[in-house]
Amino acid sequence: MNLSIFDVIGPIMIGPSSSHTAGAVKLARVAARIAGKPFKHVEFGLHGSFAKTGKGHGTHLALLAGVLGLTEEDERIKCSPGIAEARGITYKFYEVDLDDVHENTAVITFTHDDDTTTEIVGCSTGGGRILITRISGVEVEVTAERPTIIMQQIDRPGVIAGISRILAENNINIGVMRFSRVAKRDVATSVLETDEKIPPEVVEKLAALDDVLMVRVIQ
Repeated sequence: MNLSIFDVIGPIMIGPSSSHTAGAVKLARVAARIAGKPFKHVEFGLHGSFAKTGKGHGTHLALLAGVLGLTEEDERIKCSPGIAEARGITYKFYEVDLDDVHENTAVITFTHDDDTTTEIVGCSTGGGRILITRISGVEVEVTAERPTIIMQQIDRPGVIAGISRILAENNINIGVMRFSRVAKRDVATSVLETDEKIPPEVVEKLAALDDVLMVRVIQ
């Protein structure tokens, strides 16, 4: 069995739990980054262990801190309700049964300032690691352990080629690429993990491609 020092000592964080606290902060922060727009209300559906033991482990505070942009080592995690109030952001927690998913799963639903909504489903898998599994109903796999580009585009010939071309022209190597779609010629989602960080000018070029609807980058 291969173990890294990260597996032994865990992440730098505010405790008490790497999965229920640090992982929850990261999960919610990445979810807010994917949602990508200012929001005025957020709801957290808690499944399994998140629902049953979350309050004791500070999961509620951690999730709220994450969507507010706080990091795992930020001492203000415990102050997240006050920060949300100061920013005029309301929130709600509720229990949800998602059947056969990871026990530390949350459904995070953002209501944006323009009254649109974005729903992100993900889990904290232990040791501060996370996995985003659904974005607005589309199944994905996002770990946020490497620079990641998340795109939504119309499923038409040439779109993926255009994305690959722009990255190649900017010396950005694709390590992993996953593609999901609901139906042929419908909206599709691409997740690209890269070996290099993504400069802002590359994001602009990707967003300008024909048939590309959304681009989000997690560095």
